[in-house]
Amino acid sequence: MNLPPRNNGICLILLGVLLGHGSVLGFVARHQLQPPMAKINRLNLNGPLSLRMRDLTRHIATVRPVTMSITRPNSSSLNSSSALIENEQQRQTFLQKMKNKLPPKHEIKKLLPLGMMFFCILFNYTILRDTKDVLMVTAPKSGAEVIPFIKTYVNLPMAILFTILYGKTTDRFEQKEVFYIFTIPFLFFFAAFAWTIYPNVGWLHPHVAIDALASVLPAGASAPLSLVRNWSFTLFYTLAEMWGSVVVSLLFWGFANEVTTVDEAKKYYPLFGMGANVALIFSGQFVKWVSNMRGSLPPGVDAWGVSLKYLMGGVCASGAVLLATFRFMQDKVLNDPQCVDVEKRKEVAAARSSKKKRARMSTRESFKFLLDSKYIRDLATLVIGYGMCINIVEVSWKAKLKAAFPDPNAYSAFMGNFSSATGVATLTMMLLGRKIFKKFGWGVAAKVTPTMIGVTGLSFFALTLFPGVVAPLAATFGTSPLMLAVLVGAIQNILSKSSKYSLFDPCKEMAYIPLDQESKTKGKAAVDVIGNPMGKSGGALIQQFLIFAVGSLAAATPYLAVILSGIIFFWFKAANSLSVQFENAMQNEYSTEEAA
Repeated sequence: MNLPPRNNGICLILLGVLLGHGSVLGFVARHQLQPPMAKINRLNLNGPLSLRMRDLTRHIATVRPVTMSITRPNSSSLNSSSALIENEQQRQTFLQKMKNKLPPKHEIKKLLPLGMMFFCILFNYTILRDTKDVLMVTAPKSGAEVIPFIKTYVNLPMAILFTILYGKTTDRFEQKEVFYIFTIPFLFFFAAFAWTIYPNVGWLHPHVAIDALASVLPAGASAPLSLVRNWSFTLFYTLAEMWGSVVVSLLFWGFANEVTTVDEAKKYYPLFGMGANVALIFSGQFVKWVSNMRGSLPPGVDAWGVSLKYLMGGVCASGAVLLATFRFMQDKVLNDPQCVDVEKRKEVAAARSSKKKRARMSTRESFKFLLDSKYIRDLATLVIGYGMCINIVEVSWKAKLKAAFPDPNAYSAFMGNFSSATGVATLTMMLLGRKIFKKFGWGVAAKVTPTMIGVTGLSFFALTLFPGVVAPLAATFGTSPLMLAVLVGAIQNILSKSSKYSLFDPCKEMAYIPLDQESKTKGKAAVDVIGNPMGKSGGALIQQFLIFAVGSLAAATPYLAVILSGIIFFWFKAANSLSVQFENAMQNEYSTEEAA
């Protein structure tokens, strides 16, 4: 397209003169628009506007016509430019979508430390869980048959005493102080066990006295006597179990529920454990690495004693990180109004303080208060049901595990791989868990775990009940029937625990959020600290009764399968009831907030 050259040049020069900008005149010179620059320079461009206009009109006639053409861009250039613009728009859209999926900064500031705390707690719990089994199952004149007796006659009374102590402590101290009061003694004991108690078990354990007592008692008393014979191992086993009930379920989740809203819990609790279950993988491989160190030790060195020091050293180091992160939360997060509702926390603290000044309920009154709540009873049924089911299946599996791995380090190495596999399975379930919560809601998510335990547990018992089918199947896989039973039991435990960590635990913790502070504090202590060992003790009592009735754990397997099915039925019934109550409680809370 051609433009009128004279008018084009005149307009540009006029614009430059009026504005006094040399850049416009430079544009004219670069494009060879006349008059020549020498003449332009002689124009009076710095005088008054009337003189500029006079000089300009004198030289307009001298402007030499120059044809200036503008070329249309071809179609390929347009297509290329359009493609580039479209790609940039798609990239910006993708980045925006990714940014929208990330939590806001104030939520990240709260969630990352909580995730680190959970990581450290489960890192320790995995090491302690694997170590306690190795100690008791491979101890002198002991075995998997002692586990039901520990859970019934040691763990349950200790849990009840702890719940009483916890209730009195929460009445006297703030929640942050309670966290330190109960966490630090655990770490001190585990350190003392590795460096002081275990190296001296030779004279600390009363083997001679128990042997003399066993000679006059019936053979059925050997399992209870093993608890006394290896009393330090029994104490370690009990405190390791209580780390899971107290530090994981009570202290951590109680703290998380205080600083997390229901909406945040629904979004992040299923993913919350992802970082923690990476701890299962790391801790499992750490246990395996420590257990395999025995090959590099010189002869005459107690390999398991050395491994124990490394394991408890890892527990203490992780515990130090846990305490430091908790301190960071107290100093930097809980005082930030963007992270938590500071005013609401002050109101809760004031209400809690006023309740402390009032007459405190006795232990009996506290339990009566909790038992009168159908909500707490249903919640306790879920926890007790899980404990009974997992104990019924797990003890039979651990008996076969000892037969396959009698050496403590070999047993520990297998448990390390087992923990890592549990971590991988749990990470996968965590990814599915968020979708289950979002699509199906709390009720369906709460019923995944009993379904998983029922299907896998009954499959394990079926293999045990039909040994004729197992032998050819084991030969097909190139292994022994014993090792096949160990592997199937391991798969059952991995799937059961992964569904518990990814769905059961988040469901349970969400259920506490709409409760009042009294029910939340004391109800959680009763359900988590007593309910869990009560469930395991209940399963242990069933096993003890059946062993006395039919003669052996293997002979009791058909009855255990039937009892497992019955427990799962009541578990489902309680989950359905609690689902309705939870949804109603949440609706009431939302209505209250909207009214306020």
